[in-house]
This record gives sequence, structure tokens and C-alpha cells, in this order.
Amino acid sequence: MPRYRLILEYDGALFVGWQRQDNGASVQGALEEAISKFSSERVTVTGAGRTDAGVHALAQVAHFDLDKDFAPGKVRDALNHFLRPAPVVVLDAARVEEQFHARFSATKRHYLYRILCRRAPPALEKNRVWHVVRELDAEAMHAAARALIGSHDFTTFRAAECQAKSPVKTLERLDVSRVGEEIHVNAAARSFLHHQVRSMVGSLKLVGEGKWRPRTLGDALAARDRSACGPVAPPDGLYLVKVEY
Repeated sequence: MPRYRLILEYDGALFVGWQRQDNGASVQGALEEAISKFSSERVTVTGAGRTDAGVHALAQVAHFDLDKDFAPGKVRDALNHFLRPAPVVVLDAARVEEQFHARFSATKRHYLYRILCRRAPPALEKNRVWHVVRELDAEAMHAAARALIGSHDFTTFRAAECQAKSPVKTLERLDVSRVGEEIHVNAAARSFLHHQVRSMVGSLKLVGEGKWRPRTLGDALAARDRSACGPVAPPDGLYLVKVEY
């Protein structure tokens, strides 16, 4: 039974998230329907990250098995045909060993969060950035982010509905930089808690506004208390950029 790995790009604005749900369209559901149309097989597609509603992907990774054997190029092109007009694109398809697992084989996940800092709202980037009307101090945000690097109990930055067995995660990267009118927050870890990146970004914004001092972020982490977290950033600006294996 061949196993196929997909690399996907999608706009999450029109989806309830990656995972198939009863309350709306999902990326997983769109892929499974497209696979069924071209192969006449019903399969379950497993993704590397269960992105939330409104979260985008530049290179989400997924896998599925088929009874029939197709050339990877045909899988890619057939899926892109049947996915239309959904905003999901298969960038690459490949055969992989049956031991490969999109989620459990991953060794590192990279996320990008984009904040647009200007008075005028976005037109072309609507639903793709977090629009903030005031300037933010990217240097102060970057300095504050140093406190979160490493292995910590991230209870403060964990959603109440998070199903992870432990709040301890190892954050390998959390960089903040200015790119034109935008502030970019880049995060990398083997895995993240539910809403962890958005929670960290929301608190970093308070630092950028001068409402929190840089050391306040470290104090919030040490509190291990969800009430110590700043407002959670909206999903619009979050992108799954890369998954390493």
C-alpha cells in the first residue's frame, strides 16, 4: 500500500481549521474529498500540524495511504484539479516509506507571525496579517522574547482546551524583526501547545506598545498562570512555514 507525502500551501481564512469538523469546511476534509474524486478511495489524511481556523500554511506536510499506485506527479496534479476552487494547493507529492508519519516523525516546526503596523487597514493582505494601527518597538519585543527561549513550563501561554499531556516545551527560536511596515515573529520548536504562538505574540505586542516592560514577559512565564498572559493574537497573521524531519 503506497504512502504519499504532500507539501501544502493554503489560505486558512475560509476554513474552520485543519481538522475535519461538523461546523464548516476544513483543509483535511477538502483534501480527503479531492483524493476520493481522483482515486475512488476514502482515506484519512494526517497533517504535521493541526492549524486553527484562520491560520495559513506555506508548507504544511501531510500523508495518506492508497490501495492503488499512482505516480507522485499525477497525485499532485489531480489533487490540484479537484481541490479547486478551495484555497489549497499541493506544492509537491512524493512516495515515502510506510514508517513516515507527518505528525510524529517531525523534528521541528517553524511558524511566522506577521503584524502590519500602519494607520491604513490592509486591502491586499486582509485576513493575512494582524493590523495594528500604532508603531511597535521591535527591539524591545525581541529583547523580551529571549526569556522564553529554552525548556519551560508554558502554562501561561497555553489554551484552556489544550490536550497536550505536559505544558513543558522547548522553544528553540523566538525572533522579532521589522520588515518594512511589518513586524515578523519567527518561532521554532519540535512542537507547540495549543495557541502557544498566538499567546506569545499577543503578550509581545504589549511589550512593543510599552504597556509591558521586557522583563514582564519573563514574569508572566514564571507565573505559570493563564491569567498572566496578554490578549491572544488573532489567527490572521499566523503561518506554518516549514516542518523538518
